[in-house]
Amino acid sequence: MKPERTSMRKVFGYALSGIAHTVRTQRNMRIHLVVAVLALVAAAALRLTPGEWAIILICIGLVLATEMLNTAIEAIVDLNSPDIHPLAKIAKDVGAGIVLIFSFVAVAVGLVIYISAWMRF
Repeated sequence: MKPERTSMRKVFGYALSGIAHTVRTQRNMRIHLVVAVLALVAAAALRLTPGEWAIILICIGLVLATEMLNTAIEAIVDLNSPDIHPLAKIAKDVGAGIVLIFSFVAVAVGLVIYISAWMRF
């Protein structure tokens, strides 16, 4: 017997539901979105090259994606370990660390690109 196929509409619906949940429940995701908008406004104002735009967009996407990954990790840990447990803390801390590392890298990349663009401006 073949497994039932999920329609593309449902697949996108599930993904959009996950994004909406993260935006609705995670303060840091909302902060990342505000910073992303500011980064895009700065990119437009500084007239970045297409390559610079691509790098900025990749950095924004990675930060948002890692924030969602962290949210998923936290939900799985909470589901499987509702009580305080040292391994649950490690999983949550590592998830948060992933976001922090990508955020620092994105800021560093942004500074290199924006300062370079400002010098050309």
